[in-house]
Amino acid sequence: MSNQTLPIEDVSAGECCSPLVREPLTVDRSVDLARMFKALGDPVRLRLLSLVASHDGGEACVCDISPHFDLSQPTISHHLKVLRECGLLDCERRGTWVYYWVVPTALEELSTVLGTTTPVTS
Repeated sequence: MSNQTLPIEDVSAGECCSPLVREPLTVDRSVDLARMFKALGDPVRLRLLSLVASHDGGEACVCDISPHFDLSQPTISHHLKVLRECGLLDCERRGTWVYYWVVPTALEELSTVLGTTTPVTS
């Protein structure tokens, strides 16, 4: 085995990560991505992300989201917090309401890392 290290990519240059088929993930990158995938592994959070992303203007007030679920407001807030902490959502308080939007670069990272450069055969 080689102790060779991979070059660190400059995220600020617009390159976030390579598809898994091109090069292995670094330890730090795999931890970050695993947090995002774990958050999306919950059906409520996946649906929350979808509702926010598909809302008019690309952002949604928690008052627009809550009626779509048979859950308490604190439970919805918890799920939104998980999505914020892993970097998939961001938010801003406006008066008494909190508005959420999807972080586009986070979705790009997930999409890119799962992307392939060669056709997948079964």
